[in-house]
Amino acid sequence: MSKPDSKIFGVPTTIVTGFLGVGKTSTILQLIEQRPSDERWAVLVNEFGEVGVDGSFLQGVCGHEGGVVVREVPGGCMCCAAGLPMQIALNQLLRRARPHRLLIEPTGLGHPLEVLQALSAEHYRDVLSIEKVLTVVDARKLSDSRYTDHPTFRQQIAIADVILANKEDLYQVTDRSAIEAYIVDNCAPDVPVIFSSHGGLSVDALRGETASRVDCQSHAEVGTQPILVGDLPLPDCGYVSAINSGEGFESIGWRFSPDKVFDRVSLFAFVGSLDVERMKAVFITREGVFGYNMVGDELTEVVLDESMESRIEIIATQVRESWEGELLGCIDTVC
Repeated sequence: MSKPDSKIFGVPTTIVTGFLGVGKTSTILQLIEQRPSDERWAVLVNEFGEVGVDGSFLQGVCGHEGGVVVREVPGGCMCCAAGLPMQIALNQLLRRARPHRLLIEPTGLGHPLEVLQALSAEHYRDVLSIEKVLTVVDARKLSDSRYTDHPTFRQQIAIADVILANKEDLYQVTDRSAIEAYIVDNCAPDVPVIFSSHGGLSVDALRGETASRVDCQSHAEVGTQPILVGDLPLPDCGYVSAINSGEGFESIGWRFSPDKVFDRVSLFAFVGSLDVERMKAVFITREGVFGYNMVGDELTEVVLDESMESRIEIIATQVRESWEGELLGCIDTVC
């Protein structure tokens, strides 16, 4: 085990990319389950929205597990703005965790090639060992031109060393052959396709150097960390909201102080009524802490060990002003 002041060298690093709602976070959780008990793993997760939910969700699932350290970069593609948010978060994560393995989840609307470029820069060359890039795909989306015509989706496919065809249990008969044909036409030769229902695959499938090659010009030097909504103190009203837009989508998110306890029934009715591209949330309710995940018309609710506050992020083609009032109406006024 490395001493706190020793040099960090050759950390096996995997990028887990994929478009909105394909199951990247579920895949990372499945990989974490394979962590040897004597290893520390680190996760750097990036979100399109300004608030950031995935970090709280992952930490809530992992609980107080000392072997997994999570760091979040909300507010859009983490490699943009000269790579500043990513470099700061990654440097802090490496110093804190001193990991045996690093998993990086770019936002579904981010630019994985630029993330790979940042990780391949000279100042990370000895620190990180970039292994195979994993792209998670939902084959059912191949008939939707909003995905297949989107430049980010095409980049995620092009950069892949391994394709995980996720949510296989929901496929129609033709979906499997469709994804296989699409990979042949759009990926590098001999890229393997692994079919999975819940993001499961062996970490051994990701070992080995990535075949992707990038221009390794260094980003700007790290300076002052931008102030993000997720880092701001909450106002007296007990909540704050933030919006973001780009890549043809809009997002809106809210943070709530821990004394804002939600009614689970009202909350489930609200999130279930949303007709949006993506929704992720962590809520403190009278019955415990719950995580919510919506992709299209698929809504899941899971029990979490803990959360410091309630958070929700919604991604849609257009946000609705009425959502805030509906959400505030789910707060339990009895508590």
